[in-house]
Amino acid sequence: MNTEELNFAYKVRHALNEQLDDLPPATTDRLAKARQMALARKKPDGAARRTAPVVRSELAGVQGGNWSFSWFNRMGVALPLLVLVAGLIGIYQYEQQEHIAEIAELDAAVLSDELPLSAYLDHGFNAYLNQSEQ
Repeated sequence: MNTEELNFAYKVRHALNEQLDDLPPATTDRLAKARQMALARKKPDGAARRTAPVVRSELAGVQGGNWSFSWFNRMGVALPLLVLVAGLIGIYQYEQQEHIAEIAELDAAVLSDELPLSAYLDHGFNAYLNQSEQ
């Protein structure tokens, strides 16, 4: 509680205590019994703050036993990252091999074709290569 709440509570208590002498005896008896019942039901002071310590972590589906998966917890992040990196390296290698195969095929086509040497010096030679690929 902050200070404003405490001041309000004190003012309410003071206002109720001023009118205490004017209450009929039956009302004061009922209030006293209600207070005694409330105090009897009150929990001990430390009961609300008790907590149970966590001894170990468990995996879902594992019941009992002394399963030690600390290495599994550590590898939970590292293993997917390693698989991702290996996959990316594999894709890169595959693409490089495809690129090398395309260049080799083009070189083989150019070298096996019977063209005069002047055709290789012509500016339209690239158009010829593009046309021959189709």
